[in-house]
Amino acid sequence: MRVLSVQPSLAQRVCDAIVSEIVAGRLPAGARLIQDELARALGVSRQPVQQALLLLRNQGLVREAHGRGLVVAPLEAADVRDLYQLRAAMEALAGRLAAENGGSRLAEDGAELILRGREALQRGSLEHQIAADIEFHVLLAKASGNALLAETMAPHWAKFRRIMAEVLREGEQSSRRVWDEHAAILEAVVDGDGALAETLCREHLSKASRLVEDRISSHGQVPASASARRTDPVMV
Repeated sequence: MRVLSVQPSLAQRVCDAIVSEIVAGRLPAGARLIQDELARALGVSRQPVQQALLLLRNQGLVREAHGRGLVVAPLEAADVRDLYQLRAAMEALAGRLAAENGGSRLAEDGAELILRGREALQRGSLEHQIAADIEFHVLLAKASGNALLAETMAPHWAKFRRIMAEVLREGEQSSRRVWDEHAAILEAVVDGDGALAETLCREHLSKASRLVEDRISSHGQVPASASARRTDPVMV
């Protein structure tokens, strides 16, 4: 039997590239996604672009717009609420189980990820903050001992990335608070305090959800980042 490659497919890499542009704000809500233009910018054929757009449509990040083809879907308050209710429930459980499952072994890796996040904040790198943030939460899920937690969360990370970007765009003080909350969660996990880790995880995600929901309610849609501008998508 042929050994299967574990490398991401070209379609998945195209998908990741488009998601990165959405997260960065260079493809804002309502932006048209034209296959030929994306293929040319990414240096690929239309087929992987077509496959990637189908994946993104199934994930709810893009949608059909009458007479316009596929466009970037708006970020709606109900979506944020539903996603983060689910995420808070799963990650609160992950935090508690990780603490009860020998959380002290996470001290070094967790602290390194928090340091990476703080350094990315100082550099002004939203992309690297999000990457460290995701790795921190995946670390807790894997340490929980429940394999289904990380597996269940995996299909939603593209949407989570988009919401996380809006939280971290709120300003340096808000972003610093995010990493302070990560540090408090890690301390509870390392100390083996499952009840506290569960509470802190739930509060951390509830705050993030409310912040983005309130911004959407105030503006009708998350306002575009002042630094974001339309450029060619990143190359794969």
